[in-house]
Amino acid sequence: MKLVIATPLYPPEIGGPATYVQELEKGLPEHGIELIVVKFSDVRHLPKVVRHFAYYRRVLAALKRADAVLALDPVSVGYPAHCAAQKLGKPLVVKIVGDYAWEQGVQRFGVTQMLDDFVHTKQGNIFVRLLQNLQTRVAKGARAIIVPSPYLKDTVSLWGILPEKITVIYNGISIPPDIPAPEKREGEFLIVSAGRRVPWKGFEAIERIARIHGWKAFIASGLSRSEALGWMKAADVFVLNSRYEGFPHALIEAMTLGTPVIATDTRFHRELLNHGETGLLVTPGDDDALERALTEVQRDPLAAHKRAHAARKRVEDFSLSHMLNSTAVFLNHI
Repeated sequence: MKLVIATPLYPPEIGGPATYVQELEKGLPEHGIELIVVKFSDVRHLPKVVRHFAYYRRVLAALKRADAVLALDPVSVGYPAHCAAQKLGKPLVVKIVGDYAWEQGVQRFGVTQMLDDFVHTKQGNIFVRLLQNLQTRVAKGARAIIVPSPYLKDTVSLWGILPEKITVIYNGISIPPDIPAPEKREGEFLIVSAGRRVPWKGFEAIERIARIHGWKAFIASGLSRSEALGWMKAADVFVLNSRYEGFPHALIEAMTLGTPVIATDTRFHRELLNHGETGLLVTPGDDDALERALTEVQRDPLAAHKRAHAARKRVEDFSLSHMLNSTAVFLNHI
């Protein structure tokens, strides 16, 4: 099988799609799948609209030499890939790791609702509605859809997509053998979080609580993956204070590294963590609960590391080999 991958990000760019496509490039050829990667970064310098048409032409040219196309988002690369697949009559597979319309709405168009409310509400902003229509059109036009969690399967189903068209394949996590760790001052309590500086991540609360107590908070944002992993490994505690995650890569990475973790009490985090056994869960948006959890870790590091040891065993389900095997089987049957 020859597969085109349409990706919005590619190393050295930072982000989930960049890491994911690199893992597929290394692993899928061993399963008999040859890849042609079409990078959006090659056209990003062009003006808006022009860049998407140019990207469509690149995907179209690549797809003429391939059997199918896998788009790693439902809009920026998903829509050009959808148009190319329709023109050539070839299968489109879309990987959906979040609600693109909601994310853009929060960042650019004043949306304040959480995702669970957003998907049930008719949106007033015309640009948000346009993005909703685009991602739904692409999802409906796809032969199949991959999501990394049951929560996202439920979310995409609410767009009007048949559940049987959506397959859950957990993302694989691999940790490089050599991670550069930053130096840490003796006696310092180091809190680390990671991710893009977007409103739903809750970084400000972490930084505010750290200042009150004289702790050090470091947000690994805009760093290379190895640098971010180094900070996670050095941390006394990793905190995911997000109100929403499609798939919490950073949390699973911290658990794999054996770092004590605190996360918000959301659906997928509850699937990963048993409160008090493998980590601590706090109510989203409850700064007092977060402060109490951080204080608990700081006061009893032995108990925190005992939870971290148990958490490390939990993440064995998220191995890279399991993800590659499942993805190969899925792609060979579309």
